[in-house]
Amino acid sequence: MAGRGSSVSANDGPPRPGPRPLPLYLTTAATTWLSSYASSAAWKQGSLDWKPGSKEAASSLRDQLAALEAARAAAEADPGAGASPGTSFEQAMDEEVRRRFGRFLDGIEVYRSHPYRRPADHPPVCWKEGATLLLDYGAVPEAASGPGGGLPVLVVPSLVNRGYVLDLTPQRSLMRGLAAAGFRPFLVEWGFPGEAERRFTLTDYVAGRLEGALEAVLTITGRRPPVLGYCMGGLLALALVQRRPRDTAGLALLATPWDFAADAPPVAAALPLAEPWLTAMIEAAGWLPTDLIQTLFFSLDPMLVIRKFLRFSELDPGGPEAAEFVALEDWLNDGVPLAAPVAREALFDWYGRNTPAEGEWRVAGRAITPERIDAPALVMIPARDRIVPPASARDLARRLPNAIQADVALGHIGMVVGSSAPKRAWSTLIDWLNDIPETASA
Repeated sequence: MAGRGSSVSANDGPPRPGPRPLPLYLTTAATTWLSSYASSAAWKQGSLDWKPGSKEAASSLRDQLAALEAARAAAEADPGAGASPGTSFEQAMDEEVRRRFGRFLDGIEVYRSHPYRRPADHPPVCWKEGATLLLDYGAVPEAASGPGGGLPVLVVPSLVNRGYVLDLTPQRSLMRGLAAAGFRPFLVEWGFPGEAERRFTLTDYVAGRLEGALEAVLTITGRRPPVLGYCMGGLLALALVQRRPRDTAGLALLATPWDFAADAPPVAAALPLAEPWLTAMIEAAGWLPTDLIQTLFFSLDPMLVIRKFLRFSELDPGGPEAAEFVALEDWLNDGVPLAAPVAREALFDWYGRNTPAEGEWRVAGRAITPERIDAPALVMIPARDRIVPPASARDLARRLPNAIQADVALGHIGMVVGSSAPKRAWSTLIDWLNDIPETASA
């Protein structure tokens, strides 16, 4: 195993099973490129002329293909003229389809066998309940003020992905960045749901596990922490701060949705129609399986997986950029299932019925109402977010009485792990944390 800071280590394990769900990705790539054969027939026959927007382009393409075919036929008919007959359009298309599919498969294979493994230098666990851990990043070498010093920050990630996206590599770690800036960050790691967690609701996670983690931070540091939530974790952090205003010093929300109807993707609109069979699947499994969660994310941009593995196939496998790709892809494929009650709340109440924006989302019987939170708040909104539409997050910024809105020219994941994240996103967060009033004694 490589030491901390290394990007590549010996590959002493089996090939990775991902990317997940692999059959879906392979089918998408094959369908995408094999459809070229049917499309080319439509161009030649003029079948696209019925669509006004494509009529002119289709006509021009048909004329170009006819001219090329005529030139090739002439060269074949008169070899003495010295012109090469060239390759037919069908042959060229077939070669290109094979080339692209080959590159895509090469990219997947290089990823599956890449030697990178996540360094095993995790910070100490300072509290544990069930599958949930609390990691103390005040103990890592980057902590400028040492254990016990610096404002504590309780960091809450999403339930559907592992929290270590906030500590992806030593070089791409928001948690270590906060520690280096003099804070004492604590990261909630939800873990893989066990028998107890499989029956959890969002109330169990907020009023149970999160409040337990908050109590641990208060006991360890003697200071009220601001609470930082990322993505779905921002909603949990919001509920925690509303429930425990005297024990929290502020609220920072990164890429956190609120109005689930604002610029909602098509997959969200389809959820009410799919609710009966999704419910049956969730109930049969006892949770929402990871591969189904990945499929829902995949539907937001089905071509993304093709583009990224084509690009990855061109990288130097031994270079730092390839290792960073593998580190992020490993995290994406290391998701955890959602407990059945949580899955129903998130899919059918949040996305299907927009209960947060409608004032109907409740934790322990109490409506979660941003307007009632007086704590200083920072709402960071990535402009290129395809997972949480910026309009959804802006609604939350408008509702919080003491919120500062910060628009970030990055994507949903790029704002925490991107190469420009420290300058474009982390610095804003650090400045805001430094401005929190020193009235934080527990």
